[in-house]
Amino acid sequence: MRRVLTFLAIVGVAVIAAFVPDVFAQEEAAGSQLGELAKLGLAIGSGLGIGIAAGIGGLGQGRATAAALSGIARNPGAAARIQTPMIIGLALIESLVIYALAITFLLQSKI
Repeated sequence: MRRVLTFLAIVGVAVIAAFVPDVFAQEEAAGSQLGELAKLGLAIGSGLGIGIAAGIGGLGQGRATAAALSGIARNPGAAARIQTPMIIGLALIESLVIYALAITFLLQSKI
């Protein structure tokens, strides 16, 4: 299953990379107006960007929380020493997702 997902991810990146030059090489129709293909590329890129960032951020937070709870279950006396770095790590993971959201809003404003 893991090999199939890796293969699909590689094929997906290759397909997206194949169309990126077409999106950015298109001539502008009127002054500073973006072409329709460029607008489509920005819309797809912003949607995929926030989707991937949220999904990977959720997976990272889940794994970090599971590891911290496993450590606390094994050694309840170290709960205070485990909980603080876990919360800081979760905040840093969430900040990366918020950065992706900000970039998405910037890309959407170009459309």
